[in-house]
Amino acid sequence: MAVTMKQMSVLVATLGIVSFVLGVIAENKKPASGTPITGKGVVICKYPKDPTVVLGYLSTLFLLASVGVGYVSQFYPYKGKSVPQSVLFRSKTFLAFFNIALFCGGLALTLLLWPTITEQLHLSRNVHHNIETTCPTAKTGLFGGGAFLSLDSALLWLVTLMLADNAREDYFDEIEQAGKGLDGDMISASSTFNVGTA
Repeated sequence: MAVTMKQMSVLVATLGIVSFVLGVIAENKKPASGTPITGKGVVICKYPKDPTVVLGYLSTLFLLASVGVGYVSQFYPYKGKSVPQSVLFRSKTFLAFFNIALFCGGLALTLLLWPTITEQLHLSRNVHHNIETTCPTAKTGLFGGGAFLSLDSALLWLVTLMLADNAREDYFDEIEQAGKGLDGDMISASSTFNVGTA
């Protein structure tokens, strides 16, 4: 079954929105800090049970899927017709949006993975020999920033896909006109030859 450009667009948007929603929920569920419990020369940080780490990894996974589908959607042979990549990258606008979408996706990935891994480390390494520790959690705002960049990345891939569609149409129009022009030249040349010989 052939995939249409509309289906690719819906898939990119859906994956980006899910990543955004999960990132925002992770930001809201993240505790401000843990509770320090003092022992003999150590402080054990007790953190409330929350789904922040799981939500962070899920948001990252959906972001990667969105970027992957967005990337593939640019070069996918819709209706069985493929376009050389050089044709797409000939457009400066397409090239700019393509690179911005990649950069935005990479930045979103960084902002989602950084607090997720940090939070996981805080939860697993909760015994501190520094008595004055405050039982920190991942920096506030990173999940939210990553979530918004994830949504931005999906939107940029959609814009890039529209630009790719325009480039594809122009390319196929050029091929069609070149084919008609070639046939027309052959007809006129043969008719000229026949007139000259008669």
